[in-house]
Amino acid sequence: MTNSSGFTPGPLDRDSTFYVAGHRGLAGSALWRSLEREGFTQLVGRTSSELDLKDRSATFAYIRKVQPRYVILAAAKVGGILANNTYPADFLSENLQIQVNVLDAAKEMGVERLLFLGSSCIYPKLAAQPIREEYLLTGHLEPTNDAYAIAKIAGILHVQAIRRQHGLAWISAMPTNLYGPGDNFSPQGSHVLPALIRRYAEAVAAGSASVTNWGTGSPRREFLHVDDMAEACLHLMEHYDGPEQVNIGTGTDISIAELAGLVSDAVGFSGTTEWDTGKPDGTPQKLLDVSKLTGSGWSSRIPLEKGIAEVVEWYRLQESVRQ
Repeated sequence: MTNSSGFTPGPLDRDSTFYVAGHRGLAGSALWRSLEREGFTQLVGRTSSELDLKDRSATFAYIRKVQPRYVILAAAKVGGILANNTYPADFLSENLQIQVNVLDAAKEMGVERLLFLGSSCIYPKLAAQPIREEYLLTGHLEPTNDAYAIAKIAGILHVQAIRRQHGLAWISAMPTNLYGPGDNFSPQGSHVLPALIRRYAEAVAAGSASVTNWGTGSPRREFLHVDDMAEACLHLMEHYDGPEQVNIGTGTDISIAELAGLVSDAVGFSGTTEWDTGKPDGTPQKLLDVSKLTGSGWSSRIPLEKGIAEVVEWYRLQESVRQ
């Protein structure tokens, strides 16, 4: 597929400068590891303490200095439902600032290939399942994280506008629920999978006879290992060119009750699991349609059971270091 600028997707030059914005986060660190494995020799990145991407002049100065040929924009202010619902203005403002600064600076430098990494929360709360890319902007968003979602939608539209106005071969990718090493396991900020790992691991350590989870356990969710996500991003940069965002996921989902069972087995919990049905379940199902991604020749490779076992091992290692 060749766009108006004459660009045709193909292998990226492993010796060209490749900037990963947000390279210390869950997604960004996986991207960095994957690109290193793939032989990229000129990876560049800065921590948030070294470079505040909300600072427009500093962002422009850095990108002018390193002159990347390729960019993945994975930097973002992220958090769980509680944080998103409590600080919506912060999530909207900070993410918009980061995106606008990086994208504008990359446009000024004529970055050849850029991938903007979003989130599946961009889709309407009541979208038909599985969720296809064209469902974007067809309904109301989930109110608890609508500010974050609007920022990510703005990023997609910014990339599309750059393509139309300046002819640069930039793309966007929207991953499903991610998990993996480097995840957030804090009680206040974690998502469902790391929260379950922490809860069951603590129950084993305390010798608890039971664990109580929120809701009925019936909602279904899709989970993708961050290493798979990283490989999918590079695949898209080398094989896809188009204005529409591409969903990244496994194409399969699992109930929260089944997920809890996998986590329980992985940590060696032998007690019982109870469900507090007075607590909310949330959306009944959230599953991405990944036919565009699989049609381009990529499918996920890390089974959920294997991935959870690896993350449990990583989590326990981190806990042992802290103690």
